[in-house]
Amino acid sequence: MESVIENALALVREKLGEESTGHDYWHAWRVWNLAKKIGSVERCEKMLVVELAAILHDLVDDKVGALSPGELRRWLVENGADTNTTEEVMNIITHISFKGAGVEDVPLSQAGEIVRDADRLDAMGAIGIARCFATGARMGHPLHEPGKEPVLHGNYEEYRGAKGTSINHFYEKLLLLKDRMHTDTAKKIAEERHRYMLEFLDRFFKEWNGEL
Repeated sequence: MESVIENALALVREKLGEESTGHDYWHAWRVWNLAKKIGSVERCEKMLVVELAAILHDLVDDKVGALSPGELRRWLVENGADTNTTEEVMNIITHISFKGAGVEDVPLSQAGEIVRDADRLDAMGAIGIARCFATGARMGHPLHEPGKEPVLHGNYEEYRGAKGTSINHFYEKLLLLKDRMHTDTAKKIAEERHRYMLEFLDRFFKEWNGEL
């Protein structure tokens, strides 16, 4: 198990080491560590699936496009993952992403829910705030535009094609994540990270309006 995990970390470092939208190697590393902790508390019996999916989850994401699904599947097989592990990892990776406020999550296995929760927790709190603005800047989104209302997108195409602001992204995604956690462990962690984002937004708007 250790060798395939080490190889997975090396692959992500090679492919996403210089990625600048918050979907980089260190994002994968944090999600991996969170997923391990959540999996331990939740007594998950498929920790190899959890660890591999957590580490590799962004490699085929269309935001970064480092590998095709076929290439990643072949990599798993070549690195010793059996058929069941490979298919479950690929299924998790395919379905964990947030697709829009109005799009329901695809049901996943316990291992999948753990990885999805860990990925979403990294979009919250202090790290989530930093990633939000890093991604917004890379994509050319304005910081904030008073009067431009958030949009609760009804499908993935609307969500991915949106030209909103970084501040609106809090209302279109980040503040919705607390209520879309699946494991009890992640729900507890999400409470504090959600509260921190609300405090940040309160101070942001005060400073924006010259109140501080």
